Amino acid sequence: LSWQWTGSATKSVEEMEKLVSILQDPKFSKADIMAFDIKRETAKLDTHLSDGVRDGWKNTSVNISVPDGEPHASEADAPVFAVPGLYYRPLVEVIKTAVQEVGDRCFHYTPFKHFWTPSHGSPPQRVYDEMYSSPAMVEAHTALQNQPREPNCLLERVILSLMFWSDSTHLASFGDASLWPLYMFFGNQSKWLRGKPRSDVCHHVAYFPKLPDVFHDWFRALTGKAPPAEVLTHCRRELMHAIWRLLLDDEFLDAYEHGIVIKCADGISRRFYPRIFSYSADDPEKVLLATIRNLGKAPCPRCYLPKGYIPELGTVRDDKKRETLARTDEHIQKGTIRRIRDKIYMLGRVVNSTTFDYYLLARSWTPNFNAFSDRLSKFGFNPFKMLVPDFMHEFELGVFKSFFIHLPRILFAHGGGAISELNTR
Repeated sequence: LSWQWTGSATKSVEEMEKLVSILQDPKFSKADIMAFDIKRETAKLDTHLSDGVRDGWKNTSVNISVPDGEPHASEADAPVFAVPGLYYRPLVEVIKTAVQEVGDRCFHYTPFKHFWTPSHGSPPQRVYDEMYSSPAMVEAHTALQNQPREPNCLLERVILSLMFWSDSTHLASFGDASLWPLYMFFGNQSKWLRGKPRSDVCHHVAYFPKLPDVFHDWFRALTGKAPPAEVLTHCRRELMHAIWRLLLDDEFLDAYEHGIVIKCADGISRRFYPRIFSYSADDPEKVLLATIRNLGKAPCPRCYLPKGYIPELGTVRDDKKRETLARTDEHIQKGTIRRIRDKIYMLGRVVNSTTFDYYLLARSWTPNFNAFSDRLSKFGFNPFKMLVPDFMHEFELGVFKSFFIHLPRILFAHGGGAISELNTR
């Protein structure tokens, strides 16, 4: 009790109970702590933890080719800058561990259509509430069942719906400390379960590094001048997709095509086929992922709708245009970008050359290859469809926030009791 009620006032009853349980343990020996030094032992622990990354995490650098304005024999001969600090876990390893540990917590192996009958005799209405009851997952499941099986394999085949989230986050109110985490959820689980922080269904996959400040010094030493804004923008795009090329490794592509056999918690082995269904991010990050210009002539990451038609948002005409002008993984785009990159890296042309605008400007393309297209296009994957609208960033923190900020100004200008009426409501 003397230890409990003297010294620091932050010691709780729970901490006291932990101490008592340690002292009561038969393995505890007073002789073991006679020469104990907390500073020395803490230093040993720090050294042990600094030896490497654990729990399946890996730490590596990401190489990007930098346009220095000089001609080179090929893009491979251009200067390469290594961006350090990418912490990640291989996707397949995360999938295996997560599926084995998921147990019976609302994990749907077979998607279905959900209907609701409002009243007796009324026609049923389709309910769109979960990923595992969505048309996209039902279609993917049907396509999987219709394709040939793996040789000598009669296991149940399951679509594993992958849903990614990422957002750069400030860690403190002061300073510039930040992290850029990448999270993965399974659409096979209910959104109500995914929305509970303590449900342990969120899987950390990676922490994206940013282009470090030392890049400026490196570029100045290389070229004798500071990096232009267009070079910095180009390198940030290259970095994002270099990271995703590393994450979408050969093991993941093999699993995408041939599946992964995993023994589930119910004791039954199944063959899981991972599919990327959604990627939620704020608008600047979507621009990076879609390899398009920010606020370009076609600013939407999902379609080629020109900027001038944005005021028609929500109309029937707008919906039809978004369907007919939907972005696709075009071979003509890849060929155009290949030729432009050759001019940038092999002829030393500047990244934002006006001669490139003829090919890129109308559809807001950028001279960057898309990692999702490079790795998954052979499976018919369209990287633009995964960039789903983000309700929080695009409405709650975007349109609605701006509207609500402006609303009190209008009411104040109106005068009378308008502001008081708003406060009352």
